[in-house]
This record gives sequence, C-alpha cells and structure tokens, in this order.
Amino acid sequence: MISEAIIQSLKRLLGEDNVLVSEPMKKHTTFRIGGDADVLARITGKEQLAKVLKYLGQVEVPYYVLGNGSNLLVSDEGYRGVILEIGDKMSEVLAEGNCLICQAGAPMAKVARTALENGLAGFEFAAGIPGTIGGGVVMNAGAYGGELKHVVTQVTVLDREGEELVFDNETMEFGYRTSLIKKYPYIVTEVRVQLEEGDRNVIKEKMDDLAARRREKQPLEYPSAGSTFKRPEGYFAGALIQEAGLKGYTVGGAQVSQKHSGFVINKGDATAEDVRNLMAHVRKTVKEKTGVTLEPEVIYLES
Repeated sequence: MISEAIIQSLKRLLGEDNVLVSEPMKKHTTFRIGGDADVLARITGKEQLAKVLKYLGQVEVPYYVLGNGSNLLVSDEGYRGVILEIGDKMSEVLAEGNCLICQAGAPMAKVARTALENGLAGFEFAAGIPGTIGGGVVMNAGAYGGELKHVVTQVTVLDREGEELVFDNETMEFGYRTSLIKKYPYIVTEVRVQLEEGDRNVIKEKMDDLAARRREKQPLEYPSAGSTFKRPEGYFAGALIQEAGLKGYTVGGAQVSQKHSGFVINKGDATAEDVRNLMAHVRKTVKEKTGVTLEPEVIYLES
C-alpha cells in the first residue's frame, strides 16, 4: 500500500478532491471489472502531470496512465500503485482552421462532434470508438476503414521525468494497433488532427450511418472492452471464433457475445479471472481448429 505521506503529497499537488484512495477500478473501465487501486489521481493539466511524474519517480511508486478505460481489464486484486486518470478534466477540443487541437482526455465522440460543428470531414470513422483520443493515439485506434494515423499530424507527450516532447505523424511510427508510444513510456497530453472542409449534413449522415451499424452489429448493451482480439492478417477474429463454435461460450459472468463473436462481454457479474479464462479457451480452441493464433487487443493490468 502507498504511505499516507505520499497520499498527502499527491493531494497537495493535485487538490484533495482529485486523489481517491482505494478506488474500485470497475468504476473506471468499460468492462466494469477490477479491484481497488491504491490511489486514483485525476489529472487536470500537463504542468500538473509533469510535477506528479517527477514526484512519483523520486519516491519510486509505480503508476499507470488511464483514459476512458475502454481497452482495459484490471485484475480482481486491483493495482498496487497510482492510476493517473487523464479524462474529463483534461478534455478540451479547439478548432483552428481545418485543425482540431485536442487535449488527451477528450473522448473520440467529443472530437467528432467538434469536427461536425465546424464542418470538418474525416473523423467520422472514430465517432463511435469509446476511448479518449490520447489512448486512441497510443494504439492507433481505427474503425470502418479509418485509423488515427490518417488524420493525426502532431502528438505532444511527457516522458517519465516530466519533460515535453513533440512528434509528427511519421515519427509516431503508426502501425496496426500500435505506435511509438507502445514501445516507450511516454504520456500523451495533446493531439493535433488535420481534417478537410465538408458539408455538415453529409458529415452527420455518415456519422449517423456508422452509429446505426454499430448498434446493429455490436453488443453495446453490455459492458465490454470492444474488440477482444486483434485482427489476424487475412482473417477476422470474430469470424474465426464463430466458426470454432464459440459464439455464446460462457465462463462465469463472461461470455463471447451472441451478437458479435469478436466481443467478450460482462453479463453482469464477471470477474477479471472469468474473462482471462474465457480468452485463453478461445485462443486455444481457435488455434487448434484453424492454426491461427489470436493476439489480445485488451490490455490486462495487474500489480
């Protein structure tokens, strides 16, 4: 557990209301699963974040950076360290010509709405992705043929010492569900997105169409972490899982969605162990039946 002295220091840096002790992580992930974190610290700006990073480095306390928790499975034992939450307190989106300047905690949906309001096209694909743009940049999030690498021009980060660095699109080394930040412990603070002028009605029609397709095909009525496995080259994970006879397969409160086999859902009382055991069975069965090894897209966080 984290000492009371460290907790008090964090409260002085962040404000008492922004430091939550023994915080249930199921309240901060879209899976609605996870034990308590020693401390959850809400970040309100990059200057504050830089100070916290320096301090945690000095006292050698582990930390994990959280956005919307939309791609995360937290262990049932929780996290022994500090969760740095970059969320709604750091979520401004400003339009500057055809560019959107987004704080890392801005939800993808907010960025898409701002683009629509300003008649900017090119971000419609991301409107329904449940994460923040900071988290999305880390994994080069994408949907319906679009990826963030197609629209992101600049990413501002902090390193572990709180020093600021700025990367352009090429330097970010974007790939399928990966980026430079997957390889190095940088923390995204700001993202610049370059879009094109468009017709608001056309932009809205596309967003509405994609939203309807999501509702029709994805189990949005249940907690989940989105697509559970990465798309294997030449295949679709959901199709492989369904062909293996695993649609609806259940372990405890976790289930392979009957609506879309690419999603593992929380039926209401799933534990992290339920999800992990289910994923392990799916990987083993698909490998045996097809020879394809599924790679998890969901990140598992434990102490």
